[in-house]
Amino acid sequence: MAGDFAPEEFRARVARAQRRMAEHGLAAILLTTEPEIRYVTGFLTRFWESPSRPWFVVIPAAGDPIAVIPAIGAPLMARGWISDIRAWDAPQPGDDGVSLLVETLRSVAGGGRIGMPMGPESQLRMPLVDFRRVEAAIAPATVVPDAGIMAGLRAVKSAAEIARIETACAIGGRAFARVGEIARPGRSLAAVFRDFQRLCLEEGADDVRYLAGGAGPLGYDDVISPATDAPLVDGDVLMLDTGLTHGGYFCDYDRNFAMGRPDRRVQSAWHRLIEASDAGLAAARPGARACDLWSAMNAICGTTGGRLGHGLGMQLTEGLSLIAADETVLEPGMVLTLEPAVAVAEGASLVHEENIVITETGARLLSPAASRDLPRL
Repeated sequence: MAGDFAPEEFRARVARAQRRMAEHGLAAILLTTEPEIRYVTGFLTRFWESPSRPWFVVIPAAGDPIAVIPAIGAPLMARGWISDIRAWDAPQPGDDGVSLLVETLRSVAGGGRIGMPMGPESQLRMPLVDFRRVEAAIAPATVVPDAGIMAGLRAVKSAAEIARIETACAIGGRAFARVGEIARPGRSLAAVFRDFQRLCLEEGADDVRYLAGGAGPLGYDDVISPATDAPLVDGDVLMLDTGLTHGGYFCDYDRNFAMGRPDRRVQSAWHRLIEASDAGLAAARPGARACDLWSAMNAICGTTGGRLGHGLGMQLTEGLSLIAADETVLEPGMVLTLEPAVAVAEGASLVHEENIVITETGARLLSPAASRDLPRL
């Protein structure tokens, strides 16, 4: 299966989940979303872009997971490590996997408690009316929150997962090193966006799932807008923020470039950004909290309380947020972004982002280190 790991990787994940299920009295866990299903099966496909069909994986209290999926996905799922694959011809109005899922849940959970991810960032990827039918049909079994089991497992990456992310970061680094080939005064930001995605693919990306950025004489006023046909101008600062994927895992970091000689205010802001990023990296260690990293960077940036980073992995953003209110304790294996921002003038800011992994002794960069001075094109 493309993007897969060795079966031992998945068996270890399931074993950790089952130990925690036992602690919380769960007879099974039901998964419906792409990241959770891929986390335990390795099932990697772009077919999730189609919302027509629901997909299910059940983790029993003991034994291997069971895939309850549309028949179109059975051949790909069978190439992985899962052997119990129960499929139906989908879509099937009126019973789109409902009876097959009910039968499976009854067989593994009896009348017990079935956990589902229900916390922050969780979603239910099936029609709500069908979910209610399942709940009614499996009684006296009940569906309850999974006690954060899946989110907790996904937050701490294995060495194999970290290697995937680091490779994605290296691919992005090679593409950023070639920005001089595509960006110059007179070219539109939209053209730069298109060409940068091409560079990422040429350097080995499987896909460029996310690309944002901005440009302006003193920075940019937001970092999520689509690119426009406005041309780059001498003196602009160009920022590109990429979320390309390799083997199903994201990198997520940006780089800034000056079109010619930057304004002195831009140079000053850039040095503050690098100082803030260094402070976040120094604060990132086992036992520190997410809010500690935020405080270290915020003291230098002087922001108004926004998010200065987040978790990273199979999704562009996942898990914790580097905000004042997030007291998540960092553990070795967590992969994060550091994303400080500095206001240069009213309506113009600079943002800098790096990807890091928490180690036993501190943290290290996964993204190639940015230049200490703002690069000029």
